[in-house]
Amino acid sequence: MIPRFRHREQHRLQRIGWLRAAVLGANDGILSTASLMVGVASAAQASRSDIMIAGVAGLVAGAMSMAAGEYVSVSSQADSEAAELDLEQRELRDDPTGEHKELAEIYVQRGLDRALARTVAEQLMAHDALEAHARDELGLSVTTAARPWQAAGASALSFSCGAILPIAAAALASREQVAPVTFAVSLLALALLGTASAFMGGGNILRGIARVVFWGALAMAVTSVVGHVFNVAA
Repeated sequence: MIPRFRHREQHRLQRIGWLRAAVLGANDGILSTASLMVGVASAAQASRSDIMIAGVAGLVAGAMSMAAGEYVSVSSQADSEAAELDLEQRELRDDPTGEHKELAEIYVQRGLDRALARTVAEQLMAHDALEAHARDELGLSVTTAARPWQAAGASALSFSCGAILPIAAAALASREQVAPVTFAVSLLALALLGTASAFMGGGNILRGIARVVFWGALAMAVTSVVGHVFNVAA
């Protein structure tokens, strides 16, 4: 008996939704919290408790902001997708012949001859007409479907995980070393995050590291200058 051959491919497209939310959340958690704490630490009169309060407040506010922002954004996307599917459902009900021709024409444009395209369209519509049109006409699929609660939860959790790192670094450092230690630990965390996200997404690792480290260092440097110049919690 000849064993069946199974061809398995590890595509990364299914990771796009949660990977984007997780990376964005962790990056913002590290960067915004570290920048806030470095800015506060740069003010001469700031005590350790002031710095820690700023960090914890930044974590809570940032996590809620990320969750709310992602939920609203992805919910809008989900509403648009639902409206498009409703419209397509009505068109399939009112003009199935026209929709069959439209789908067949899509396959012709992708390289099938017209007779085969009509046969493929007919069989796919017989199986699940809405799914066929959603996928091939609208570009919608289960893999890339908008999931508001998933995006909101991933963003809030990842932001919190990222924000904990500079808070922990500041808690373990002496008052005089809070700013440089937080700066260094945050840049290291950003570099690791850039490495992980580039690897999981199949991108260029060095480019991913350079991107997050450059902008992270710039953000913290600017906030530190603000703290020195105005001598306030920036």
